Amino acid sequence: MEVGAVIAAAGRSARMEGPSTLRLRSGQAVDKLFAPLAGRPLLAHTLAAFQACSPIDRIALVTAGENVEKARRLIADAGFDKVAAVCEGGPRRQDSVRAGLDALGPCEWVVVHDGARPLVTPELIERGLEAARDTGAAVAAVPCADTVKEADRQGLVLRTVDRSSLWVVQTPQVFRYDLLRGAHDQVTDDVTDDAAMMEALGHAVRLYQGSRLNLKVTTPEDLRLAEAVLGP
Repeated sequence: MEVGAVIAAAGRSARMEGPSTLRLRSGQAVDKLFAPLAGRPLLAHTLAAFQACSPIDRIALVTAGENVEKARRLIADAGFDKVAAVCEGGPRRQDSVRAGLDALGPCEWVVVHDGARPLVTPELIERGLEAARDTGAAVAAVPCADTVKEADRQGLVLRTVDRSSLWVVQTPQVFRYDLLRGAHDQVTDDVTDDAAMMEALGHAVRLYQGSRLNLKVTTPEDLRLAEAVLGP
């Protein structure tokens, strides 16, 4: 069973101060993916988990164009020898994942993960590979623990949503490579994750237990939370 991974790290977050930046306590503005986290760049933590995951054979890393060379230096310095390609992403997340799939090349299974989720673990990746065996598609998720309300554009509550069947989706997301590659060929509408493409084509997608620690760093507060989890 050949398993590849696409790490999507080309995002441009509007929730940071700039396209993909955050401002450290020192006042320095940095790209969030290269922000210092427990003594190494944030992206290095993400890549290290995939490097350490034994079923993963090769990795394609997708970054913004201006970060390609910086990412290559990080990979060389850290000795991440499973990274087979570093390529530039596109204007949308799905365009970046598509570029990663092309750079990765055909394999049996592909794991798609957000580069800005540095607390992923090899065990979480392996659980996804096991969960995907039946349907060909599985995504990490956690049950919604908060009360959810639907509101209008003015912020007035319309209703309280029944949360009993709601899940908050994360990455890793695991797919048979041919299914995901085909979905990227057929689905052109904007989507927020790869699972939505599979759903649009009628493919069954299984949810598997994620982790509440598997947070996505999109704000400076998220970075501080990740630092607290990793400890000194």
